[in-house]
Amino acid sequence: MKRLLPTATAGSLPKPAWLAEPEKLWSPWKLHGAELAEGKRDALRLSVQEQQVAGIDIVSDGEQSRQHFVTTFIEHLDGVDFEKRQTVRIRDRYDASVPTVVGPVSRSRPVFVEDARFLRRQTQQPIKWALPGPMTMIDTLYDAHYKSREKLAWEFAKILNQEARELEAAGVDIIQFDEPAFNVFFDEVNDWGIAALERAIEGLRCETAVHICYGYGIKANTDWKKTLGAEWRQYERTFPKLQASGIGMVSLECQNSRVPMDLIELLRGKQVMVGAIDVASETVETPEEVAATLRKALQFVDADKLFPCTNCGMAPLSRTLARAKLEALSAGAAIVRNELAH
Repeated sequence: MKRLLPTATAGSLPKPAWLAEPEKLWSPWKLHGAELAEGKRDALRLSVQEQQVAGIDIVSDGEQSRQHFVTTFIEHLDGVDFEKRQTVRIRDRYDASVPTVVGPVSRSRPVFVEDARFLRRQTQQPIKWALPGPMTMIDTLYDAHYKSREKLAWEFAKILNQEARELEAAGVDIIQFDEPAFNVFFDEVNDWGIAALERAIEGLRCETAVHICYGYGIKANTDWKKTLGAEWRQYERTFPKLQASGIGMVSLECQNSRVPMDLIELLRGKQVMVGAIDVASETVETPEEVAATLRKALQFVDADKLFPCTNCGMAPLSRTLARAKLEALSAGAAIVRNELAH
């Protein structure tokens, strides 16, 4: 029997200090060659164990084998030059030096499939694998070839579909596409962003999810959130179209965010991963606080479609803090699970 309110993480978990510098995004690897390959696998094993000990039901790799949720995928593709860099505005918030698309993009070999097979061997639990979504990929590059955001997104969607089909064959139960860009470029999302995402999931039989949040707990993101006003209604612009799409599950940020919970009503019928853990705060939620967030969400999503989750990835946090937050997530979900059973 499928467990009610199965818990999950949005994606990344902190890396061990022997693999990369802790509490830092884009942290360079401390190992090289064969040692790095072995170190990544050890970190993945450890990440699985920490999730299981904390009571997480749907296990991920914690993104232990990748430096960054978008660029590590792009690094393995043809047509992108990482030496040729340009400064672009990322998600309309901050400037970053990014690689350049110099020719047709393609995937000559699988990117994460071996890692996913390795993850599958570590656990009997359902596993989730995250890929960057097409719109977030184009937002992390300078395009000197296609000269069209939409055209490049469609090319990436085709490539993502190839990868996703192989991940499914490797035993992945949920394939999640990370699309923080969906909270920024609303017209594009509705014009072609969701359609590109549907191209990426074409032919898949496993569960599919899209993760849309307000970003990691880094300064550029927390500063931007302060400008969003008393109510964050961004999801309102995209949820109706997502509700009508083929994507099965939507993951969103609810803990300490100003998202009006009733917006989830716009997704009625979909499975919803409700972020009940704030990744931008050093304070560990109490199980009761997590339970309160979930109870609010249950007014707008059926219990069999609610997945308690984190707001976003936890790579920039300390391992101790991340562990405590995962335990709080599990304990809070258990409180509500118990209430639903009586």
